Amino acid sequence: MAEYDRPARLDNPRAWRTYLGGSMLSALHGETGEDGHFPEEWILSVVSARNAGWEAFPEEGLSHLYGTGITLKSWMEQNPEAALGARHVAANGPQPGVLLKLIDSAERLTVQVHPDRQKAMELFQSAYGKTECWHILGGREVGGEKPCVYLGFRQGTTREGWKALFDRQDIPGMLSCLYRFDVEPGDTLLIEGGIPHAIGAGCFLAEIQEPTDYTIRVERTTPSGFAVADAMCHQGLGFERMFDCFHYDSMTREAVRKRWFLPSRTLETQPGGTLTALVTYGDTPMFQLSRLDVQTRFDLRCPGVFCGLYILMGEGAMTCEGDSQPIRQAEQYWIPAGVKNLRLTAAPGKPLHLLQCFGPEAKA
Repeated sequence: MAEYDRPARLDNPRAWRTYLGGSMLSALHGETGEDGHFPEEWILSVVSARNAGWEAFPEEGLSHLYGTGITLKSWMEQNPEAALGARHVAANGPQPGVLLKLIDSAERLTVQVHPDRQKAMELFQSAYGKTECWHILGGREVGGEKPCVYLGFRQGTTREGWKALFDRQDIPGMLSCLYRFDVEPGDTLLIEGGIPHAIGAGCFLAEIQEPTDYTIRVERTTPSGFAVADAMCHQGLGFERMFDCFHYDSMTREAVRKRWFLPSRTLETQPGGTLTALVTYGDTPMFQLSRLDVQTRFDLRCPGVFCGLYILMGEGAMTCEGDSQPIRQAEQYWIPAGVKNLRLTAAPGKPLHLLQCFGPEAKA
């Protein structure tokens, strides 16, 4: 059993999805794999995936302590304050309130929306909606097209018109109602609950989000021809009420970019590395995501609440209270609230690049 005052390595669960992808995830792990229906790796997950027909797999998407059958959820529940931090538990309850994913899309995802917190409570009796944020890690051309995303209603889109497009399954018409943006590595986009969106083909990204899997889909068939079950479209709400989840406010293209494309901001520079903010509590109180680049060594101070680390590239060592352990690309770690300081040291010629994520804001 992992200790609450040391980093806990987690396994790397993949989740089944309706769309195709995942070969870039396999490559990240040094493996050869074709694109299929497991295009996502879930990180710090205490949430099960919601997939019609997969009810026999209740732990789909859940994280486990590495090398054990113990779920992160059950380990956390044994001592929430030690795992999460007393300040976090007081502010947010005994759950992390966040989920991180890596997503590799070999095809465009279906046009979709997630509920904001108000609608999540009203429609799903959930304290969490699914506001999320995408940080583009890389990508590939698919069918000669560069990676892109679709985000936000164009001006003039109404509920009645949007539902009519759904009823006709007019996919070109749906896409024409959204703004299309080409994306590059390093771009970071905030997608608030209620905002229609779709990840385009060829995107490789990290997604940080509220910890639910409520996804309203308006396409009955994926671009590759996979039939989407009714329940996977309306999530049990029915085909009328699911349209309550969309925000029909519209903005200009420039306003969409200004509001939801986030600038990176340097948080701390040390001689051996740099910590960069990608999404902060000033952008949304629901989570925080940073990137840590270590050329030689970086001393990471922990703020008395948990965080997660994912190693995107490189290898080296992680030292906590004098104990050192090797770390390498594609490993993920839960950092309990009791950890005060971490020293990250890159191996010669193998700089470390990591993501660090936090749950909802927990003010002192």
